[in-house]
Amino acid sequence: MKTQRTGLILSGGGARAAYQVGVLKAVHEILPKGHYNPFDIISGTSAGAINGIALASYAADYRRGIRQLERIWRHFTPDQIYRTDFWGISSSLARVSRSLFFGRRGTSDPASLLDNSPLRELLEEVTNFERLQQAIDDQHLYAIAVNCSGVDSGESTAFFQGHPEIENWQRQRRVGVRSLLSIDHLMASSAIPMIFPSVFLGDQFYADGAVRQLAPISPALHLGAEKVMVIGVSAITHRNKPAIPNTRYPTPAKMMGHMLNAAFLDSMESDIERLQRINRTLQHIPRSVRQHYDMELKPIQLLEISPSRSLDELAGEHADEVPKALRLVINGNTNSRSNGSGILSYLLFSEGYCRRLICLGFDDAMAKAAEIRDFFRDHFDDSQLS
Repeated sequence: MKTQRTGLILSGGGARAAYQVGVLKAVHEILPKGHYNPFDIISGTSAGAINGIALASYAADYRRGIRQLERIWRHFTPDQIYRTDFWGISSSLARVSRSLFFGRRGTSDPASLLDNSPLRELLEEVTNFERLQQAIDDQHLYAIAVNCSGVDSGESTAFFQGHPEIENWQRQRRVGVRSLLSIDHLMASSAIPMIFPSVFLGDQFYADGAVRQLAPISPALHLGAEKVMVIGVSAITHRNKPAIPNTRYPTPAKMMGHMLNAAFLDSMESDIERLQRINRTLQHIPRSVRQHYDMELKPIQLLEISPSRSLDELAGEHADEVPKALRLVINGNTNSRSNGSGILSYLLFSEGYCRRLICLGFDDAMAKAAEIRDFFRDHFDDSQLS
């Protein structure tokens, strides 16, 4: 029945990625019960890569995969992601200060604001990479990609595991490398520069995949996706919203939030706009003409689901859940957008905030139930989608 390979794009965004779980849960509710994994190709970046690997490892049982994801995110605490004790955070700050003022004294001593070793321990407990290849061999999954950023090369690298016919690719500042995916790839993809330490893979260090990722949708297309569903973490209703006048000099936390928004949000929004523009242009070029001139471009069906409200503001409502020691990093008071709830929206892996994001994602996707059914119409009989 299925006629086109469907890709899922899970963008990065730290704690914001809880929103993706709510959307994926709604997709399960909307589509016919007992259906197979609706996504042939999954491309994840940063925290989105962690969600992607979890979902791909349950490709044979999508329902179970969603339940597992929701269980983890609904019970998150910040100390499962990074050290929140005063000694752990102060030690990290001391290493960063020493590196800035006295240089690096050892190549194995990472300098980052937070120690995310608890995340590695969590991933070792909840991920099963052996299931990935089994899912591919059993044709429940075509490919899975984890996107990272090469610190030395400056290239956006998609480490992928998938069907044998998929070949490596190389474009300007973008490469795809067949790999046996591991926890190291996830740690590298989620290594937000200066906040979490970079990870050495192969011949260089890699950082968060959202950094220098000029075309976040392209890895899924290179892997063979013919239609894509993008779950973003930037509120559509707040794009191009006029700035609120503010004469106070921005705090360090606000500047860090500004940089994170540039890394995680701007590239995805630009790539979506570019894909929509290409689709509109191709509508005016007959297929026979495109074939005659051997044009590589082809229309890609796109479904985007993004937050209906600002996640900065939502994080500010949960500022009382910030670990006390973390205030050393994000400059004390964080309960207003102007003071740094931007960075808080990425680092607040708390139960209350994550549950709110899951609920928001679920509600936003259910509001687009008709679009979701139409997007997956080629997967099922009309009678199943009625």
